[in-house]
Amino acid sequence: MAMMNNTSKKPFNFPPGTVVRGKWYKQIYTIVKELGYGANGIVYLVQGTSGYQALKMSDSNVSITSEVNVLKSFSKVQGAPLGPKLLAVDDWEYRGQKIHFYVMEYIQGTDLLSFVQSKGFSWTGVLIAQLLTDLERIHKEGWVFGDLKPENLIVTGPPYRIRCIDVGGTTINGRAIKEFTEFFDRGYWVGGSRRAEPSYDLFSVGMILINLAYPGRFTKSGNGNMQQLRKAIGSKDQLKKFEGSILDALEGKFQSASDMRISLLNGLSHSQPVQQPKSKPKVSRPVSTSPHVNSSATHSRYQNHRNKKSSHFLETVLVVMIVSLLYVLYIYGELM
Repeated sequence: MAMMNNTSKKPFNFPPGTVVRGKWYKQIYTIVKELGYGANGIVYLVQGTSGYQALKMSDSNVSITSEVNVLKSFSKVQGAPLGPKLLAVDDWEYRGQKIHFYVMEYIQGTDLLSFVQSKGFSWTGVLIAQLLTDLERIHKEGWVFGDLKPENLIVTGPPYRIRCIDVGGTTINGRAIKEFTEFFDRGYWVGGSRRAEPSYDLFSVGMILINLAYPGRFTKSGNGNMQQLRKAIGSKDQLKKFEGSILDALEGKFQSASDMRISLLNGLSHSQPVQQPKSKPKVSRPVSTSPHVNSSATHSRYQNHRNKKSSHFLETVLVVMIVSLLYVLYIYGELM
């Protein structure tokens, strides 16, 4: 489970071994390490009564309540789990300060960018298609993920599948996006609205595809517009089969995540490997113009050779038998 640190100040800094005791439910969690932090809190890997878990704490009860509601809503969506499973909600009193926290499933895996770098770019299509399936389900429930980026997407398995983590940016459809990362934000690149709607997430998906081809990312030049992004897409052969889908996502042409998924899969199915010119290889052949006759003649010579060998063998056996018979008769005559 990985999260990207942003430029916000770290809200807490508890060392490994710190014990968090829930005020209301008395559960104890021992901090193992920090997983990441953002504007709305910090996430730690903790050891609980049932193994490793992820614990997010914040000094803002509003943020914690909002994220808990998102996770509860996600748990009601039919199909494979979208985000981590919510396990507990509580408060922790630490040196006179009330710290709000919730505990969730610890999703073990690799962030999307690291996975693609390790396994190969060929995994991109199937994983992004699966992400779009999940986003379609989220959008139908009235939510927009908001802060979509490879660091918030974990690939678990095998069998491999994407799981969404850090739902802090998830926003009710129609409201202002709560959290975003500039590289994936349409407001940053093209001045588009930061209103929570499916097209906002789909713009981010387009930028995720670009990011997978440019692992180090890049900054916008000048005003940073579609011209720069088109040039970046066209400069990478890896993105050729996704080019139409990415551009339509960046330009807000898709009505739904399902539409983008269909476009993506069509691009994959129509992308054919480069055909090499067909030329017959030069093969060294015997001078004869009739390979079948040659084969037959060879077979006949072989058969004649075998027949001769058999004839010689029978003659030899017959001679040995006659000589042996004469020798026996000679010995018999001497004895008489």
